[in-house]
Amino acid sequence: MDLLTSIVLTGVGLVIGGFLGFYFTRKKFEKELKENPPINEKMIRAMFLQMGRKPSEAQIKQIMKSVNANR
Repeated sequence: MDLLTSIVLTGVGLVIGGFLGFYFTRKKFEKELKENPPINEKMIRAMFLQMGRKPSEAQIKQIMKSVNANR
């Protein structure tokens, strides 16, 4: 094999490996987010209760809207 063929095959291997790595990493990340969402209404209620406050439903909805807008 000459040098040019070796360089081309190495480049093709790197590109294919990069695409496969990206694809499988993205799938794994999406699965983890689906199984373990970053924050939900239950967690917000727990945080308010730990601070000694009883949150209203409007406050919880407002915080969820803010969190979802910043994603």
